[in-house]
Amino acid sequence: MTIPMVDLKGQYETLKTEIDAAIIQALGETRYILGPNVQAFEKECAEYLNVKHALGCANGTDALHLGLLAAGIKPGDEVITTAFTFIATAEAVRYVGATPVFVDILPDSLNIDPDAIRSAITDKTRAIIPVHLFGQAADMDEIVAIAEEYNLAIVEDCAQSVGSSYKGRKTGTFGIAGTFSFFPSKNLGCYGDGGMVTTNSDAAADTVRIYRNHGSSKQYHHDVIGFNSRLDELQAVILRIKLKYIDEYNSNRLRVAQTYNRLLEGSRFETPAIPDDRDHIFHQYTLLCDGRDAVRESVLSKDISCAIYYPVPLHQQKAFTGTEQATLPVTEEVSLRCLSFPVFPEMSESQVETVCEAILSA
Repeated sequence: MTIPMVDLKGQYETLKTEIDAAIIQALGETRYILGPNVQAFEKECAEYLNVKHALGCANGTDALHLGLLAAGIKPGDEVITTAFTFIATAEAVRYVGATPVFVDILPDSLNIDPDAIRSAITDKTRAIIPVHLFGQAADMDEIVAIAEEYNLAIVEDCAQSVGSSYKGRKTGTFGIAGTFSFFPSKNLGCYGDGGMVTTNSDAAADTVRIYRNHGSSKQYHHDVIGFNSRLDELQAVILRIKLKYIDEYNSNRLRVAQTYNRLLEGSRFETPAIPDDRDHIFHQYTLLCDGRDAVRESVLSKDISCAIYYPVPLHQQKAFTGTEQATLPVTEEVSLRCLSFPVFPEMSESQVETVCEAILSA
């Protein structure tokens, strides 16, 4: 049995009639740039997240870039974030000329350690980017308290956490900006690239609107040098349909993760914790184990997908050479022991059992 990391074709088949009809309608309307579906999707996302503004953009990396610009981050500033994340988180910091300061993670959630944030603050620190990794919210009470104490902006990286909540409040609503990716494999994914910035600040929303559209607040009038970063109308069509099912999708991902945890209980593999005070929507299902590479090869040999997120933490990447960083012991250990397995809403219990048999026999 071949089991993929995510079954995009299977999900499309369940939505095919609805998606195909909506795309044909949008093609007939011929309003392809910031058209009615983008506007409707922005409104529907804002309502779903309970936030004042939701602004589509071209991709999740641009969302981070735009969010940092909206937060006023400038060259010479420092931004504290985690090294255990995709490079886009720190790339965006460099895009605005600021310096990413990498700190360690917590061993249970693999999210940024609030105590490490506090220890890294200097007179140049201007912002924190907490990443809600693998679909579980970071410790936002502590992070918000630190930001308020030191007058720091929070730009949330919600690329993997759309629909996740922390103590009843959706991720993407705690800081000056929340940033989302709609890459196809995300819990809410389109059929190409797409992203979004959320904010409760009118000023920040205006900044994002201007920068995403060539620095223009009025056609052919340009206030700043901006970017061409607009959510595509046809992607918005798909996202509007999928948004209606996001809670169902996330619930089914949790079901799959709970089945994994039950079947792997008592084994040598460290399974992810599922906390009571926040949602874990399992964008990835990630185990920790010794002999990770041998386990991976064994599982792959059985036609079962698995992947390493992330094998080289950012503070060890060549792209960030020259950025002075201390060693990050938890991050470095986790990067050598982490292994992610298939998790998608349509995954059956028998498929989870097959994966677990392969894991346990590795």
